[in-house]
Amino acid sequence: MITLDTIRAAHDRIRPHIHHTPVLTNQTLNDRTGASLFFKCENFQKIGAFKARGGLNAVLQVVDTKAGKAVATHSSGNHAQAVAYAARQVGLPAYIVMPRTAPQVKKDAVRGYGAEVIECEPTQAAREAGVQTIIDETGAVLVHPYDDEWVIAGQATAATELITDFGQPPFDLILTPVGGGGLLSGTALATHFLSPTTRVIGCEPEGAADAVLSFQSGQVESAPYIDTIADGLMARLSDRTLGYIRQHVSAILTVPDADIIAAMRLVWERMKIIIEPSCAVTLAVVLRYPDQFAGKKVGVILTGGNVDLGKLPF
Repeated sequence: MITLDTIRAAHDRIRPHIHHTPVLTNQTLNDRTGASLFFKCENFQKIGAFKARGGLNAVLQVVDTKAGKAVATHSSGNHAQAVAYAARQVGLPAYIVMPRTAPQVKKDAVRGYGAEVIECEPTQAAREAGVQTIIDETGAVLVHPYDDEWVIAGQATAATELITDFGQPPFDLILTPVGGGGLLSGTALATHFLSPTTRVIGCEPEGAADAVLSFQSGQVESAPYIDTIADGLMARLSDRTLGYIRQHVSAILTVPDADIIAAMRLVWERMKIIIEPSCAVTLAVVLRYPDQFAGKKVGVILTGGNVDLGKLPF
């Protein structure tokens, strides 16, 4: 089980390799939502996303424990870059299985960090089969995108910084997107330890709505269909992440792609920063369910800014 000491050790381990990202506010968005919003800008993180935290913690642990001489993973993009970046930091080979439909900007970035990209069909089964083949052929250690204690502990450090820096008075709520659940699990754990009166809410696209069903049923469910612009949130929860989420998360709320695109554009226009569609799901939730957030102090983790600028949705 992950403890507060686990999270603090992860933070100490990765601190030399990451940015302590800023927290921004915006009066226009506060006025529009009726909430006091504090945006933790992981779009300014190394590799452009929070995933650097979990990837680094896991890869550094592979080195520290001498678990293997190479690492492998599957990812649509941001975790792929995180593992590639972390592997370069410690001099390990990295093999990354990516869906052929992943944004080209993310594939190029992974190769830029020196990792080998192996493309596959855009299904969970194809990703898992592809990475297993690599592991069998190379002996690489799997760094799972979210079903991994080291990864979850690393992701928890974003909320740790947010709460430590801006958590007095305590946040009423903290929001993160949810795909496979690594960030949501880590955020919920950090919040449970450091700010127990704060509620954590997961934010999910309607076009990949497995987490909300799993949250309700208590077992890992598949989304009824996968059709969303939020390419980073298509993964399904694991038993591990569902367990943490069911224990420490208050709710999971869903939004349609039209709301995600509108929220993304609003951040670009009003905050003058670049975020990707998966990142915009949190603000989209605040805008769609205003009664749940009006008058509240709300932490919002902006997860990443790796956008294919040739394929903007607006």
